[in-house]
Amino acid sequence: MADESGFQLKGSAPERYERYAAPFMTPFVGAILDAVDLCPGAKVLDLACGTGFAARAAAARVGPSGRVSGADVNAGMIAMAAEHAPRMYPDIEFTVASAERLPYEDAAFDAVVCQQGVQFFPGLEEAFAEAARVIRPGGRFAATAWAARELIPYFVAQYEAVEEYGGKELAVNYEGAFSGTPERLSTALRGAGFHEVAVRQITFGIALPPLDAYAPGQLSSTSWGQAIVDTGGEEALLNAGRVVHARLTNHTAPDGTATLPFTANLLTGIR
Repeated sequence: MADESGFQLKGSAPERYERYAAPFMTPFVGAILDAVDLCPGAKVLDLACGTGFAARAAAARVGPSGRVSGADVNAGMIAMAAEHAPRMYPDIEFTVASAERLPYEDAAFDAVVCQQGVQFFPGLEEAFAEAARVIRPGGRFAATAWAARELIPYFVAQYEAVEEYGGKELAVNYEGAFSGTPERLSTALRGAGFHEVAVRQITFGIALPPLDAYAPGQLSSTSWGQAIVDTGGEEALLNAGRVVHARLTNHTAPDGTATLPFTANLLTGIR
C-alpha cells in the first residue's frame, strides 16, 4: 500500500532501520568514536550495534591492522549488519549476544562504544559490568542516549503520533527511549568501575528527507510503528506519519525536507 507521498511499507524492520535511522544516527557516530580516541590498530566493540553504523565507521578508523566486533541481541539486525559490512577494511565480526552476557575474553578491547542502546538494556548495571570486563585497563567507553524528548522536536511530534494511533500504553513504552538520563548513566558506569566518568549534551542540526514519506518510513522501523501496524494496519501507520509531518510544518522547507535539532547525552569513561 502506498499513499500520495510514495511511501510503501516494504522490507524487514532491520532493512527499514538501516535506511531510515541513518540520517540522525550518522552524526552521533562520529562523536562517540572521537570520544574513545580510536587509532590505527585498535580493537573496538560496537555494543548493541543494530545494523552496524558505528562498527562500519570504526573499521575505517582502525584500518587493516585493527579489529572491530559488533554485538546485538536482535538476530535480524546482526544479519543486516553483516550484509552491509564493508570489504575494504578488516572484517567486522558480528555476533548475536546480549549486552549483559558478552562472548568475549577479558580485556579483549581497547574501546567499547554504544550508539543509542544503553537506555534499552534490561540490566544496565550488568551491561556496564560486562563492558568493564571486556575493556583493557586504561581503555575507553562511550555511549549516546537521547536527551529529554522535549529537546528534540521530531520526537515530540512522533510521541503525539504514537499516543494517538497506538494508545497510552504504547506511549508510555515510547518514553523508555529517553530514560538514559545523565544521572542514571553516570551512576551505573561508575558502579561498574569506570573512572573519569562524564556526561555532556551534544546537538546536531540534521537534514531529513521530505517528511511526507520519511515520517511513516522512520516510524515503521521502530517497535512502536510495528505495534501500530499490528493493531491498526498500514493505514494507521500512514496516518501517524501524517501527524508527525503536520506537527513539524513550521520546520519544513518548500521541498518537504526539514532540518531539525537532535540532542543526545554522550557518556564517557575510562576503565
